Amino acid sequence: MSSELLAELAEWIAIPSVSADQARTADVERAGDWLVDKIRAAGGEAERIDWQGQPLVVGEIAASGGREAPTVLCYGHFDVQAVDPLELWESEPFTLVEHDGWLYGRGTADDKGQLLMLLEAARSLSRENALPVNVRFVCDGEEEVGGASIAEFLAADERGADACLIFDMSMIERDVPAFTIATRGLAYFHLELVSGERDLHSGVYGGAALNALHALSETLAAVLPAAGRLPEQLLAGVVPPSAEEQAAVTALPSGERVLAEQGARPADASAAAEFYLRTCAQPALDVNGIEGGSPHLQKTVLPVRATANLSIRLAPGQDAVVIGAALEQLLHEALPAGAELSVQLLSASAPGLVDQSAPAIELALAAFEQSFGRRPLLIRSGGTMPIMPALQAKGIPAIVTGFDLPEGNIHSPNERLWAGYLEPGIATAKAILSALGKL
Repeated sequence: MSSELLAELAEWIAIPSVSADQARTADVERAGDWLVDKIRAAGGEAERIDWQGQPLVVGEIAASGGREAPTVLCYGHFDVQAVDPLELWESEPFTLVEHDGWLYGRGTADDKGQLLMLLEAARSLSRENALPVNVRFVCDGEEEVGGASIAEFLAADERGADACLIFDMSMIERDVPAFTIATRGLAYFHLELVSGERDLHSGVYGGAALNALHALSETLAAVLPAAGRLPEQLLAGVVPPSAEEQAAVTALPSGERVLAEQGARPADASAAAEFYLRTCAQPALDVNGIEGGSPHLQKTVLPVRATANLSIRLAPGQDAVVIGAALEQLLHEALPAGAELSVQLLSASAPGLVDQSAPAIELALAAFEQSFGRRPLLIRSGGTMPIMPALQAKGIPAIVTGFDLPEGNIHSPNERLWAGYLEPGIATAKAILSALGKL
């Protein structure tokens, strides 16, 4: 492992680019400037731009044979999650520490370490005069707080690309790589229910007056899953997994094991067996918070106001507007007489789906297998990546993979990247970039 590369990673990790903390805004920009400097030092062009108040790094390293070559967009993000709770860290979060084969530090796996693999691959091929594609870097500093800027940039971008390469994912387990070919979308709602003019004495009015918490519970029950299945109206538009995706599931850790490792209890008797179907290929509805009355103090009141936050992970093929309207209709139909309900859509992001038959995907799969020694599985992710539907809308096939591991602790204390994957990750990125030169 190159000491120079480790020194670079240490420099980048040392910049506390926490996008969720407004006090760190300058640090996020500084982390972007670091990337700009490295692209320029490699002979490329780059700048940090302000995209509607958000920092974006836009740069390019030209193909060795000139710009009349295929163009590959490389995406990553230079912001990181907050480090709280700090007391659970075994080392300083913004100091790169190597221990027992791991590289510890906030951003090592998500996503500075993995983005550095792509940068080094492009730099190395360019130095060798063997870069067969134009490598465009478009990287954001707000992925951890939404990632809207990259999607907006791509929507407005007229140049486009022949493929997009992203290292921002995890392997299934050690030495079991994967390509993420679909991501779920997200629609997030805030509900407010009113059942009267003021809180009442439960001894005088309980059993006769409408209770907001009771009404909210009854209303929510209409959209919650029954035996793991949502109402039909919330399943509209789902694109089922392909045969290759379904085959890949058999090679994944069992749902029972995954749940147990997280200390989670199955939602119902079929939840473990249907784990990947429910978390990746179907929509999922979750109540993320409920507030009302007095859950801590002993108060015998009948509350007349209750609020809740509700989210739906949208499966590939679904439309947030259609599903949002269906949700609101179901809620209002179940609302007890006399209660008033307001439903506010706080945010929405579309699901994404990659065309598995695209030549770029086939070339990348073969290159990954040749370099790493194992063909990646084609899987769906239960999470949301705004860049995926943005690329899909532009017709740019997305190669979404990575060298993080499930035990990499991203978004948690003691984030870490397996040091043994740094060089193989770079070699694999070089192989993929080289293969995409055939587009």
